[in-house]
This record gives sequence, structure tokens and C-alpha cells, in this order.
Amino acid sequence: RTEFALKEIMSSGGAEDDIPQAERKTVTDFCYLLDKSKQLFNGLRDLPQYGQKQWQSYFGRTFDVYTKLWKFQQQHRQVLDNRYGLKRWQIGEIASKIGQLYYHYYLRTSETSYLNEAFSFYSAIRQRSYYSQVNKEDRPELVVKKLRYYARFIVVCLLLNKMDVVKDLVKELSDEIEDYTHRFNTEDQVEWNLVLQEVAAFIEADPVMVLNDDNTIVITSNRLSETGAPLLEQGMIVGQLALADALIIGNCNNQVKFSELTIDMFRMLQALEREPMNLASQMNKPGMQESTEKPARRENPHKYLLYKPTFSQLYTFLAASFKELPANSVLLIYLSATGVFPSGRSDSEGPYDFGGVLTNSNRDIINGDAIHKRNQSYKEMHCLHPGDLYPFTRKPLFIIVDSSNSVAYKNFTNLFGQPLVCLLSPTAYPKALQDNPLMAFLFVSGLSSMRRGLWEKCQDYLRKINRDIAQLLTHSRSIDQSFLQFFGDEFLRLLLTRFIFCSATMRMHKIFRETRNYPESYPQLPRDETVENPHLQKHILELASILDVRNVFLENTLDDY
Repeated sequence: RTEFALKEIMSSGGAEDDIPQAERKTVTDFCYLLDKSKQLFNGLRDLPQYGQKQWQSYFGRTFDVYTKLWKFQQQHRQVLDNRYGLKRWQIGEIASKIGQLYYHYYLRTSETSYLNEAFSFYSAIRQRSYYSQVNKEDRPELVVKKLRYYARFIVVCLLLNKMDVVKDLVKELSDEIEDYTHRFNTEDQVEWNLVLQEVAAFIEADPVMVLNDDNTIVITSNRLSETGAPLLEQGMIVGQLALADALIIGNCNNQVKFSELTIDMFRMLQALEREPMNLASQMNKPGMQESTEKPARRENPHKYLLYKPTFSQLYTFLAASFKELPANSVLLIYLSATGVFPSGRSDSEGPYDFGGVLTNSNRDIINGDAIHKRNQSYKEMHCLHPGDLYPFTRKPLFIIVDSSNSVAYKNFTNLFGQPLVCLLSPTAYPKALQDNPLMAFLFVSGLSSMRRGLWEKCQDYLRKINRDIAQLLTHSRSIDQSFLQFFGDEFLRLLLTRFIFCSATMRMHKIFRETRNYPESYPQLPRDETVENPHLQKHILELASILDVRNVFLENTLDDY
């Protein structure tokens, strides 16, 4: 293939004999590197999606070739322009592939630094207008490459919370789609317009705006910052377990999503990451460590993102995570999925008698939040029942279920004596809620915007509340030991304190009056020492006073004060 391409290129550039040997070699080397890079990149699709070791050496080789290719086209640009006819969109394609490599390396490792690397390459394509000449060529497939570049760039910017850039990109993408559909009578117009609608809904998903003095929007983050989780203090006796792996599963009908990332998955994956740092090197050795080197400490737990998985896909990834879980580590499963309810009454009350959450099937899904089974003699096959998770409780397991049938997972049994906690969402809400704790507090209090100064004051107060929750939890005499076993990990500590804050807030709020409006857990938390503790309730009212929304909370729970 390279030989044929070379002959064609050389003959178009003049008589073959007129071309100096050095320039001929430059074009030959470039064609070789370009072919090799495409082969390696296409081979990434064949790598197993699960398991953390098989893919690393292949990624290393792919990075190496793209590094050489990128440097080569920079060093020999003039010869490649003259003899190969190198176009700017082709340079853009190489940069775009490197951006994709970094993004996929982030997905494989959960290291947010690689998102910054992907951003820098995608950003360079835009700043240097590599794709600007594509529209002049009468080739719709080239325009589609440009549109896909925009869609990938938007995903990276969303993950980095660069919302101002996202809004600019959406406008540019909208103009590009309009031009594309106007010039070419294509069948994919509806699909590209759907992409625009999805990203617009994603941007609007947070209902509370924090504003600077000049009314520009402050970008808030759900990632773990240095001051995020309450510190462990002297006298707090907690376990030494560390969160090592997480499965983030999204299978809700009609939920806001972009690409294969629902808004719930997006927020949870950020809650399991630290704020990203820039990598020191740019292109010397793109994001790769030698295979013999290991990072001193993984900054973030490894994650699998599963959008609408089938039962077999979910179980395969779960088994891979379970198999590779290191000693003294925790596996987290986050299920944001439509509830599957049992049909009829069962004589027994086993782990397959309460339904569970929906897994994907190849047939059409019934619309609506609840899937009711017609045949009462069998259990729903396309459902993750609590009993399906029993084999994995042989190791420490932390489960979060956000579903209209989350309470099915209350009926757990700890068979193996390993630490096991399930945090369960309300099964019904008076209104939708956000997962950022302060955002949620503002939203249920009816606030749609606030000033930055007040936001920061409330954040400081919320940190104080979290410290007090940590004290309550670690000093409780009746709490199940599983909670304390998990409390040593920073990410799980923040999730537990947020859960208790959320649960306490809902119990005091005037519109959350039904039992199904409250979060629950397995094992149950001692209410008087945690979610209904008078000291915590007083703090919640003080936070409400700072925001001038005390009127939406009940005060008769504080007769002691």
C-alpha cells in the first residue's frame, strides 16, 4: 500500500529521478509511520475492555509511533508539503488521534491528568485551524471527521468542567452541521441534530448557578479537592481499606446523556476522582510510564463506565474487577437504573423476590420507570437482583443504588462477614435532586442562583458539618462496623458523609414527608446518632439561615434547643 501511494505521490510531484534521495526517504519514512500508526490505532478496538494489564504494552507502542509521527511531520513539513502534498486536515487527523489516545488512556487508568493532555491536542487543532480547509473539498467523509472531532472535544471539555469552551464549541458545531447538511444531502442529519440536543440538555442539567460579581458563571466541580473529605482526627478508629475499583452503570430510561455518558454517570465518575493536574511532559513520552515503573500511589480508583449494559456484560466486568482487586481493597458498584418490580406476592423473601434494577436486552424496553413482568411464575431475566451480587461479597463491597426500586437492595444478607454497605436512594422524589450536596441543598430550598461569596461561605460551613458527621459516625456505639471499615478511604468517607447530610436534610424538609422520599441503607444507620441527630439538625438549620431559606425546613425536631 505504501509503495503504491509513494509512486502516485512522486509522479504527481514531477519526474521521479528529479527527486533527491534524502527527500524520497523522508516521504517513505513518513508513509511507513503513518501506516503503522493507523494499524496500531485500529488495533486498539480489538483489545479487551476489561482487565488492567493486557492493554498497557500495546498502548505504549501506539503512543511511541504517534510521538515519532508527530515530531517527524514537524521536522520535515516543507518536504512533506512539496513532495507528499501534506494537507493541514491530515495534520489535524494525527493530532486528533493523539487526543483520542490520551482520552482512552484516561478511561483505562482513571488518571485525570490525561484529560488535560487530550484537551491540549484538541485545543491546538482548533487554534491552528487544521480543519478549516475541509469545507472547501467536496468530500462529505472529511466533514464528518471534523464533526466527530468536535463531539470528542466537547466530551473532554465536559469532563474537565470547561463549560465556557463547551458553549463555544456547541455553537461552532451547530454552524458546521448546518453547512454540512446544506451542502450534502446526507442521511445522518437527524443524528447530528440529536447530538446538539443532547449536549444542550447536558449543559442545562445543573439548575443552580453560582455567579461572580460581573454575573459570569462560576464553574463548580464535584471532584475531590484537598479540603473535600473531612480529615481523620485523633481517636477515630477506622479501617485501612482503600477504594481500588468502581463500576459505574447507567441504565435509566429517558435520562439526560451525551455520547454514552448519562448525567448520573458523569457526576459519579467525578466524585471518584481528584482534581486533575497537568503532566510535566507534553510530547516527549506522551503520558506513558515504562512498563517496569509503577506509580507510587494511584491517585484515583480505577473505573469502568458501562452505559446500558446487558446482564452478561455487567457480570463480565464485575468478575474482572473482582478478580483483579488487590488485598485490603474495596470494589464500588454504582447502579443508576430503572427499577424492576416483582409481579405478585411471593411466599418467600429471598434475594430474588424483590426485583432489582434493569439490565439491557436486545428487545425494545417498555417506556416508563417501572417494568412490570407479566408472567408471574418466573423472575425477570434482564434485571440485576440483589442475589446476583452475593458471590462478590466475598471481598469488601460498597454499593450505591439510585433507582425507583433501590429498596430491593435492603434485603441483603452478609454471607461472608466481609465489609458490606449499600447506600439506597429515595424511591420517589417530590422534585428531582442533584448530587452535589450544596447544589442539592440550594435546589430543594428553591434557589436557582447565588453569589460567589455566599457560595464560598456555605461551602466552608458544609465542611464544618462534614467534620461533625465524621465525629458522629466514628463515635457511635451502635453503628455497624462495615461503615467504619470503609471510612478510612477518602473517597468513601466523602460519599458517606454526603449521604448522611443528604438524608438528614430530606428528613427535615417540609416537602419530603413520605418514607419513600428518604434515602436508606444496608446495614441501617442508627438514626438518633446520625441522620436524626439533634446536633446535625441544628447545623442544617444554621445553613438554611445563612441562605435565608429556613422557612422550608421543619423546626419542631429541635425542641431540645
